[in-house]
Amino acid sequence: QVQLVESGGGLVQAGGSLRLSCVGSGLTYGRYVGWFRQTPGKEREFVAHISWNSGSTTYADSVKDRFTISRDSLKNTVYLQMNSLKPEDTAVYYCAAAPAFRASYQYLRPTTYNYWGQGTQVTVSS
Repeated sequence: QVQLVESGGGLVQAGGSLRLSCVGSGLTYGRYVGWFRQTPGKEREFVAHISWNSGSTTYADSVKDRFTISRDSLKNTVYLQMNSLKPEDTAVYYCAAAPAFRASYQYLRPTTYNYWGQGTQVTVSS
């Protein structure tokens, strides 16, 4: 059983930064942890994911070079450092955990993730 708790959201001006945290229990070998975001009326969108084992990362094109996902295994925590924020980054951000040994493309899909946090609101003002 995996439990995830996000924190760190808030209101920031365009160009600013925020760091989201996702504290997880039960993050065992082979799992992937991803960040997704969602705005009202839209589907949940992939942002980034990280391999709990290797630390390898993948980013959506829309956040590449601005966001950084990382993990601290000792603290069971995954971070999403968000820099150069834009109003279009405004959303509820969710962290999620997926089982091991899936094809790479599957980790881009929210349906692959079977554990989700409660979400944290990020609002970027122009």
